[in-house]
Amino acid sequence: MTTVAEMPAGFADKVVSAQKTFRSVMDAMARPGSVQRISAASGTPPGMMRGTAAIALTLFDHDTPLWLDPSMSAASDVSKWLKFHTSAPVVTDSSVCNFALIGDAKALPALDRFAFGSNEYPDRSTTLILQVESLSEGPAVELQGPGIDGVAVLRATIQPSDLFERLAVNAALFPRGIDVVLVHDDCMVAIPRTTRLAAKGD
Repeated sequence: MTTVAEMPAGFADKVVSAQKTFRSVMDAMARPGSVQRISAASGTPPGMMRGTAAIALTLFDHDTPLWLDPSMSAASDVSKWLKFHTSAPVVTDSSVCNFALIGDAKALPALDRFAFGSNEYPDRSTTLILQVESLSEGPAVELQGPGIDGVAVLRATIQPSDLFERLAVNAALFPRGIDVVLVHDDCMVAIPRTTRLAAKGD
């Protein structure tokens, strides 16, 4: 059992590190499909990648309900670390969470388990943060949409393999929808709800 004294640290320099990470997140959202590196360093509990930890320390607070998938929930130190460093409430109902941390992306629940927001408040939706195997190697995916000049090519190893097909529901829901952030180690890729799959390769 990990005590508070034994818990991995958060950011060494909270303000500067949070600013750097926030800029990386904004750059990723502005340029969907582009790989952004998170330079801010932080301690991480087992089961959580460095990029995921930095995003949590930057975006989560006591007003952001958080849902953990079974993989994340099984690592008790993850929940303790999040509560200690961010004060974000961990909820059991995925339909009311602002963020969902997915440690085992292959077992991602159906998207209708999460919040899509409303036409009046589209921001009241869930952002999925998926930890994936690679953001530099794997099948090529071509993406189109705002922030992309023509087509963006992402070559990554992503689970679930039908993630982009599932996200096609965003087109019918807009302005409602699900935003996704893919994380591998200290790198991230954003897939906002406005991004569409153009083509999928081997």
